[in-house]
Amino acid sequence: MPRRISQLFPLLLLCLVYASPQAAPLPVPKPPATGAKAYILQDFDSKRIVAEKDSDKSVEPASITKLMTAYAVFTELRNGNITLEEKVTISEKAWRTPGSRMFVEVDKQVSVEDLLKGMIIQSGNDATVALAEHIAGSEDTFAALMNRQAEEIGLTGSHFMNSTGLPDAEHYMTARDIAILAGRLIREFPEYYKWYSQKEFTFNNITQYNRNKLLWRDESVDGVKTGHTDSAGYCLVTSAKQENMRLISVVLGTASENARAEASQALLNYGFRFFETHKLYDEGNQLTTSRVWKGNTDTVSLGINEPLYATIPRGQYNLLDASMIIDNLITAPVAEGKPLGTVYVKLGDTVIAEQKLVALQAVEEGPFWRRIIDEALLYFE
Repeated sequence: MPRRISQLFPLLLLCLVYASPQAAPLPVPKPPATGAKAYILQDFDSKRIVAEKDSDKSVEPASITKLMTAYAVFTELRNGNITLEEKVTISEKAWRTPGSRMFVEVDKQVSVEDLLKGMIIQSGNDATVALAEHIAGSEDTFAALMNRQAEEIGLTGSHFMNSTGLPDAEHYMTARDIAILAGRLIREFPEYYKWYSQKEFTFNNITQYNRNKLLWRDESVDGVKTGHTDSAGYCLVTSAKQENMRLISVVLGTASENARAEASQALLNYGFRFFETHKLYDEGNQLTTSRVWKGNTDTVSLGINEPLYATIPRGQYNLLDASMIIDNLITAPVAEGKPLGTVYVKLGDTVIAEQKLVALQAVEEGPFWRRIIDEALLYFE
C-alpha cells in the first residue's frame, strides 16, 4: 500500500512561527447578489473557485470572445509565425464588420501590434477580423483554429463560430472557461497582458477609451475585457491584484454597463475581504525523501514541479494541515519528474489543495550486485 505521512512540512510550520499574529477567523457570508445570468470568482494562483453561479452554463459571450482570439494571436507570436511589426492589409470584409470599430480603412496596411491594441483596448471588430484573416486566411478557418486551441487548453464548454463574438446560435462559452482563459493569458503572455490595463488608444487620429470602468475606479484592477450585444447583455471579465493575491471575476448577462461594473466590483471586494491566498511550497524544493530499490543511490528526493497555493477564509491559516501519500515500492530507474505520490493540504476535514509529488532528480539503475541484494531484501518486505 502507499505510505501516508502526516505533518511532514517544516516550511509550513516555520511560516506559522514567523507570521504576524492571526486575527480571529471571519465568518464567510454568502456571495453578493449580482443580477448576472452567470458568474464566477476564482483565485489566479490556487485556482480555487471562491464564488459561482451557473458557471458551467453555455451562454453568449459577446466580445469576451476576443480573449480567445488574442490567445490564438499571442500563440502565433510566441511561435515566431508572425511579428508585432509586420503589416496586415485590411480587407473589405474586415472594414464592413459591424459593431465596435478601430476605424481601419480598406487596403491600408496596419501593424499587428496596432491591430492588437485596437482589438484589446477599443474592442474593434474590424481589427479582430483583420487579424483573423491575416493568420488563417479567412475568419472561418481562424474560428476552427480557436476551437482547436480551446480544446487543447481545456475549455470544455466553449465553441466559436467567429473571432469577434457577434451572435451565432453555435457560438458560446461558460464562465468557468472564460476564467481559465483569462488566467492563461495573464500567466503565459505578461508582455502582452499589460495592454488590457491601457485606458485609451489613438489610431487614425481617433482616440477611444477602454470600456472597462473598473480601470478608473479601482487601482488594483489591471484588466481584462468587456462584452455586449443585445442578446448577450453586458459582460465583464476582471482581474485585480492586492498584495500577493490575484482574483479573476467573470460576470455575464447583466442589464447595463454600470451593472456589470458594480457586480464585478462586489465580487472582487467579497473575495479580497473574506479570503486569503498563501504560497505553501515552491517548485523544486525537497519536501521529503523516499527509499529507492535497485538504484545507484538508496533514496530519491521528492517535491513538486510547480508552486502549491491555498486559498482559505481569512484568519484560518494556522488551521491548515499537510500530509502526503508516497508510493510504497519505488524501483529504479526513476525519471526526473516522475509522479511518486501526492501532497494534500486540508482545512478541517476538507482537502483544499493537492498536488503530485515528483522525483526531483533521476535515479539510474544500480550495478548488478545492488540489484541482487535489493531483490533479496524485497523478498522479506
